Amino acid sequence: MMIGDKKTNIHVDIGIIGAGPAGLATALHLSQIGMKRVVIVDRQDFPRDKTCGSAISPKGCGVLEELGVAEAVSSASYKISGMRLVTPRGHDVTMSSQQDAALICNRKILDNLLLEKAIENGAGFLPNFDVSHLLQRGDRVVGFKATDGREVRADYTVVADGAHTRFARDRGPRKLIQAIMGWWECEPPAAHHIDMIFDDQLAPYYGWLFPESERRVNIGICYEDPRLERNARQLFQAFLDKHYRERLRLAQPIGTWKGHPISYATSFAKLTSPGRIVVGEAGRMTHPATAEGIYQGMYSGILAARALRDIFNGVVEPVTRLRDYERACKNAFGLSSHGAGLWRRFVNSGGLDLTVGVLDRPASRSFLARCMAHM
Repeated sequence: MMIGDKKTNIHVDIGIIGAGPAGLATALHLSQIGMKRVVIVDRQDFPRDKTCGSAISPKGCGVLEELGVAEAVSSASYKISGMRLVTPRGHDVTMSSQQDAALICNRKILDNLLLEKAIENGAGFLPNFDVSHLLQRGDRVVGFKATDGREVRADYTVVADGAHTRFARDRGPRKLIQAIMGWWECEPPAAHHIDMIFDDQLAPYYGWLFPESERRVNIGICYEDPRLERNARQLFQAFLDKHYRERLRLAQPIGTWKGHPISYATSFAKLTSPGRIVVGEAGRMTHPATAEGIYQGMYSGILAARALRDIFNGVVEPVTRLRDYERACKNAFGLSSHGAGLWRRFVNSGGLDLTVGVLDRPASRSFLARCMAHM
């Protein structure tokens, strides 16, 4: 259901701010469990580009199955069955599987597929809806208003508008991972394999090459820069010169380089308030070591949908169920968030080099691949 009237003021059960994987997974799962009076708003119309590495991890693929969109997304994705890993000290190893383990799906395609499915299932969509502020009655959120005057009155508002959100609860200063990336027309180094390069200038973070098709790749880096002292373009150019100079010499660039921050946290409090529930990167639910966010966004959307169903069905008091949602997010992402700290120390202390260089045996490679796939 498309809703396009500029003068539209509507009242729904659930209004969702942001049509990325987190907001759309919330809408999709709500429709699966019988909640139909749902509207999604986004600042842009679709399909639209989104700066992202676009990798969907094995866990993310599992969530796509749960949402009933795995086949549609898989058919529009480049399938990944292996990884080339380069350590900070230059050890280079390739790990392959007989089965597809992950997907690369450009966000312009992924988000549009999820949106089409949500609309097909009965959700409303308001494009070009730039939210200016939340509507409140006392301490309760009762919807939101656009800069052009349109209003969505909602019994519950889902905040799913990403790292730059102004509508989540205040949780103090953000922890950020910086990222910059570009796209090229060229053949991937190895079919159905990604590169993860833990360059010493980026450690404990990494650079990547993700193939999006047989003739298109995205390459990027993520790194820490809490004081914003590093020049992202210079750092990226040095990375490209060091690792991909020959491969890109005759490659055709697609568009311009794009950068964005990735917001994360290691706690899962203050994700809710009366009438409001926060999902995905708006709630800083990204992986602190890998910067992955698609899986966390979609799965937190599923958890939010279940909480909202229970509230509307009167199964439990709203305050209790919203607290349970925060606990569910902690249970889902807390262990991997804690493991991220261990991984960062492992990389910085030379543990990755030791594992790949000294223990270069098939069993060690397989163990390392499983650990990285399920972080």
